[in-house]
Amino acid sequence: MNVLDFIRKNADWCWLLTLEHIWIVALSVFLATLIAVPVGIAITRNEEIAKKVINTANILMTIPSIALFGIMLPILALVGHGLGKVPAVIALVLYSQLPIIRNTYIAIKNVPPELVDAGRGLGMSNWKRLKEIEIPLAVPVIIAGLRTAVVMSIGIAAIAAYIGAGGLGVLIQQGIMRVYEEMIVSGAILVALLAIFVDAAMALLENLVTPKGIKIGRKLGQ
Repeated sequence: MNVLDFIRKNADWCWLLTLEHIWIVALSVFLATLIAVPVGIAITRNEEIAKKVINTANILMTIPSIALFGIMLPILALVGHGLGKVPAVIALVLYSQLPIIRNTYIAIKNVPPELVDAGRGLGMSNWKRLKEIEIPLAVPVIIAGLRTAVVMSIGIAAIAAYIGAGGLGVLIQQGIMRVYEEMIVSGAILVALLAIFVDAAMALLENLVTPKGIKIGRKLGQ
């Protein structure tokens, strides 16, 4: 049996695992966004704090996923969630912080100062300038950070199958346990295809939310 035969004969199972994988990643990145975007905006007001926050997020990224799951296991076991989707989601939320915080910070900092000054001259409050000038111009770069976080999370979520989180990593995990090459390769291919598809969708979204003025500026810059 080759890989295509395996996927075709187990289409329903593969589809359920794909949906489970998408759910884990979507929930994780959604929660990460609720945390990271406000943090990224807040640290633009203080360079010293910004360095510490970004360095902390960098440190989190250096921890191998298996090691992070191992660290969380005894802690979350105290509340009955040492294994399963809870530690997987927490890990993905932590790993997603760096690309989202960094892109949000860079995006807000790179808003042309003349536009901010113009808003200030019109009597806009800090909140109004942020809402009507800075965030709309920063959105494409923030989306780029989300794009990185989502694609990265799809890969890490596959490893989370080893702690009972489910998803497409189950195919790889069980395939290794059974020495079943077709199952292993099928899982790897489906994870890769999901990442490619989501990356393309996020790239399209990034393009759609980019203001026309920025697109024209990029073309002129070329």
